[in-house]
Amino acid sequence: MKKLVKENLYESANSGKRGFSTNIEQDTLDNDNFRKVLYTSKNMQLVLMTLKPGEEIGAETHHTIDQFFRFEAGSGQCVINDNKYNVSDGDCVIIPAGSKHNIINTGKVAFQMYTLYSPPNHIDKTVHVTKEQAVEDEKNGKDKYNGKTTE
Repeated sequence: MKKLVKENLYESANSGKRGFSTNIEQDTLDNDNFRKVLYTSKNMQLVLMTLKPGEEIGAETHHTIDQFFRFEAGSGQCVINDNKYNVSDGDCVIIPAGSKHNIINTGKVAFQMYTLYSPPNHIDKTVHVTKEQAVEDEKNGKDKYNGKTTE
């Protein structure tokens, strides 16, 4: 039963969802995949990413999605519109919706990070071992978020 709390805001019964808990630093450092979706909720998605030396995500713009990146190992550069940020272990960036951006591994080792999309961007539980797989799926429309959550 929903209870009116304030104008147009309702308190609802327990959703029954478990949520998600993990050691995100260890998961990120253990990930060798270009992209691995860990958890998808209605309004947010948690994704691990690893870029090989010299590899980049590729310039892109998410018109309706805000994105947060946290870097756990390696070093690189984040470009948001024409702003360039050198980033490494412990750094984070936020990319507002509508901003052209790219993440580039400028180091000699794997650049490992996790990202939060809000709202979700990829099909839940997607794993792309390589960037080439990710590009192919995106080109063929096989990776566009379909509204299905983890639970």
